[in-house]
Amino acid sequence: MTDQENKQKIEEKIAKMYKLKGIAMQGGGDARIDSQHAKGKLTARERVDLLCDNGTFREMDMLVHHHATQLGLDKTVPLGDGVVTGFAEVLGKKVYLFSQDFTVLGGSLAEMHGKKICKIMDMALKTGAPVIGLNDSGGARVQEGVISLGAYAEIFLRNTMASGVVPQISLIMGPCAGGAVYSPAITDFVIMVKHTSYMFVTGPKVVKTVTHEELSSEALGGAETHASKSGVAHFVAENDVEAIEIVRQLLTYLPSNNAEEPPFVPNNDPVNRADEELNYIVPANPNQPYDMKDIIKIIADKHEFFEVHKDYAQNILVGFIRLGGRSIGVVANQPAVLAGVLDIDASKKAARFIRFCDSFNIPLLTLEDVPGFLPGSDQEWRGIITNGAKLLYSYCEATVPKVTVITRKAYGGAYDVMSSKHIRGDLNYAWPSAELAVMGAKGAVEIIFKKEIESSPEPSVREAELIDEYNERFANPYIAASYGYIDDIIEPKHTRQMLIEAFSLLENKVDKNPPRKHGNIPM
Repeated sequence: MTDQENKQKIEEKIAKMYKLKGIAMQGGGDARIDSQHAKGKLTARERVDLLCDNGTFREMDMLVHHHATQLGLDKTVPLGDGVVTGFAEVLGKKVYLFSQDFTVLGGSLAEMHGKKICKIMDMALKTGAPVIGLNDSGGARVQEGVISLGAYAEIFLRNTMASGVVPQISLIMGPCAGGAVYSPAITDFVIMVKHTSYMFVTGPKVVKTVTHEELSSEALGGAETHASKSGVAHFVAENDVEAIEIVRQLLTYLPSNNAEEPPFVPNNDPVNRADEELNYIVPANPNQPYDMKDIIKIIADKHEFFEVHKDYAQNILVGFIRLGGRSIGVVANQPAVLAGVLDIDASKKAARFIRFCDSFNIPLLTLEDVPGFLPGSDQEWRGIITNGAKLLYSYCEATVPKVTVITRKAYGGAYDVMSSKHIRGDLNYAWPSAELAVMGAKGAVEIIFKKEIESSPEPSVREAELIDEYNERFANPYIAASYGYIDDIIEPKHTRQMLIEAFSLLENKVDKNPPRKHGNIPM
């Protein structure tokens, strides 16, 4: 063979490679791509391009295809098998990702589709990089039967093994039903898109058959439903572009794995900035609400608060801020909603967030104004005891730096639960407006002085006097400070400076739990 013939052979092989890759890049073809766009959705590859830093995405397994022949599958053998997988950089951070392609066999998951996803998850664990899943799938590929179910289970196993080792983020950008919902549910954060994504175990038709409820996919499992009612969705986006921007922003607060520290982002916001408005932000009337978000934003670097689970259990706030450049996880009671009381949903929401932060070395700031746990038969019968214990357990278990600031009420068992000194809170501060007691003055007086009030010539007057006396003696932070339960009572305007100093002091903190396989958190 002459050199020219040899060169021609090589060029033919290279041309064949590019031809096959070109076919894979076309997904399901122009008609199906147009249909995807008509629904207000980007294609799998468009989403990848938008998420990743320019030129950094390296695709893997582009030429993988299924090997099934039953039920007509031998006539449709698309390259890539309905999912785009690979690795890239997002804002300079290495990530592994998969993006399901609804234009190819409806993005259905089966043997090879599942193996592609499992491969990048295995590599993420080996290399210590986050996993991002862009979900848009019709579910299990029926033609491959139980093999499809096995592929799902392989993914679930890897989600579980990766939990607490590398961050896992799920974007729901289309349908996600049946067994498919359990993979995102195991991951750390779920982002849904309004009107184009939904999640449910059983769809509207099955629900109607079994329970006779008539519900649309949106009402049953749409983005706003899961963001506000079930808490499955941590974030809701208006469209695919906004969903991807949320991921990019979220990653700026997270380390790549559990062996790394969170990213440090220096800025020019003064460390010793004093905020005079904090001195007057808590109303003198203990029953008057105020917005805890205002406090969070005032103390944070550049007044930025990246809230998580914004629409769910709004009586408690969770999210990320930076203090002196450090990434900090915030858990805060919200007096503007249900007086900041702890209930089942708030306890679960905060507990999940605390455990995430502790898994990935993100220090915790607790801002406390809590009148107690929500009373009532509904809460008791649905398990406020067990669910409240989840929050308590999570704080007790966490070994990251923990700083607490009590702004106003810290009553009863809720005082203990909210990262008190007694459950390994590292530094616990209080504002002069703080009230630490077993319960509010009125309730305490009615119990302690019941007979005295009833026998008084003017019961209402005597009750008011006793309430004032109780407030004077107990509704303040000074008794707790006298026992060392509070490390310092601080002027509110200096809160930012005190917190930055506190987290700097705790930077090299070491705290360990007893050796064990794992604890048995109340479920």
